[in-house]
Amino acid sequence: MIQGTQSNAGKSLLAAAFCRIFTEDGRRTAPFKSQNMALNAAVTKEGGEIGRAQKMQAEACGIDAHTDMNPVLIKPEGDMRAQVIVNGRAAGGFGASAYRSEFYAEALEAISSAYGRLEQTVDRIVIEGAGSPAEINLKDRELVNMRIAEMADAPVILTADIDRGGVFAMIVGTLELLEPHERDRIAGFIINKFRGDVSLLQPGLDWLEAYTGKPVLGVVPYIEDLVVEEEDSLGLESYGRNVEGGLDIVVPAFPRMANYSDLDPLRWEEDVSLRLVERPGQLGTPDLIVLPGSKATLQDLSYLKQRGLDRCIQDAAEKGIPVIGICGGFQMLGERIEDPDGIEPEALDHDGLGLFPSLKTTMTNEKVVTETTDSVSWDGEVYPVSGYEIHAGRSVHTEASWGNGAALGTVYGTYMHDIFHEDRFRHALLDSLRKKRELPPVTRGKFREKKEASFQKLADTVRASVDMEKIEELIENGKKGRDE
Repeated sequence: MIQGTQSNAGKSLLAAAFCRIFTEDGRRTAPFKSQNMALNAAVTKEGGEIGRAQKMQAEACGIDAHTDMNPVLIKPEGDMRAQVIVNGRAAGGFGASAYRSEFYAEALEAISSAYGRLEQTVDRIVIEGAGSPAEINLKDRELVNMRIAEMADAPVILTADIDRGGVFAMIVGTLELLEPHERDRIAGFIINKFRGDVSLLQPGLDWLEAYTGKPVLGVVPYIEDLVVEEEDSLGLESYGRNVEGGLDIVVPAFPRMANYSDLDPLRWEEDVSLRLVERPGQLGTPDLIVLPGSKATLQDLSYLKQRGLDRCIQDAAEKGIPVIGICGGFQMLGERIEDPDGIEPEALDHDGLGLFPSLKTTMTNEKVVTETTDSVSWDGEVYPVSGYEIHAGRSVHTEASWGNGAALGTVYGTYMHDIFHEDRFRHALLDSLRKKRELPPVTRGKFREKKEASFQKLADTVRASVDMEKIEELIENGKKGRDE
């Protein structure tokens, strides 16, 4: 099990690395995260909803994702409320206190059952924790760190992000706040995201081992330009890049942005500047505006209006700047969003941006979760696309050229996520924007090949940086102990 001293310590990527390493070594391997809190979700082949990170880790294993890999997914709808997904299906909305008091036993049962089923299908499971195991206010009813390590009887590797500073204090402080039996379960440490000469770090590593009595299993360097999905909103810290003279693509960064992994293929195009904007003065005159998905469409629409970004988007569309809305962003582009069941009770203004005057959306408790295929017409050509849908709400419109979306002039909308992952469509889109700007053509790569290369780079780097013999010894000793 990989646990961290804090959120964004690199647990998801380290878990993906070990998934690939163990798979390369001939072991049937699967990822597992008992409870995930994230707005970056994915759809499994059976039509269930899980955290995007677990689907990414399954890809690293070379297998299809399954809901057993992430039996509980929590999707925040506000600061004090979230939708809970159990075994891939929505189980309702809960306040933070209600979830801990009313749903704990049911969630624990779902987690235990899912792990038991997964255990029957593979040789090895790589478990990912969440946040920190030393969050004192949550420990009595936590479902994702030490309680899961004990359930699986798994050795724990504690990782810490040295790039943030204070790495030795983070590790020692975490150990000090654990119960003795929890501390005993930690088998060693991985220092993650290191930049520089490891020899200069060695005195600190020697002290850490002497002070804690536990080994440093490796120092993993900071790995640049990995083309893999981030787990949650903390990953947005790494978004945004400026390319001199490149295409300028703008994304309104509303608070409940969901499934922003849709943007990854654009982010990694070498001629694209991808900018997240929060204020009108940041918008400028971009080549393309993309409204991403949202877990709380009406609340995020209100955010755009409060900031004055709604008028900027409308003005840009009138000037012929292309606007693409995906899922919640698509709903925002319509004339109106009705919410008869009060799914978003905090939202007041239901008028959309009006860029699709005939589009009306009705929010419903029924949720669409499915993989899907479609075709997209762009610049006179039709391109097949495949992806997935995760949305509440039904939209009705008259101007439709996309099967599950709409197009009107230079404004486009779709419920399908991952449309930019389709190379031919993405290339045509970006090439048409370059042509409009009278920029010369560029050579573009295949996103899935970049992603596969990133998995390999990640695995090779981790394999070279950690003591794999010691890790295998920990795993095998654990198995012997369970057999006895």
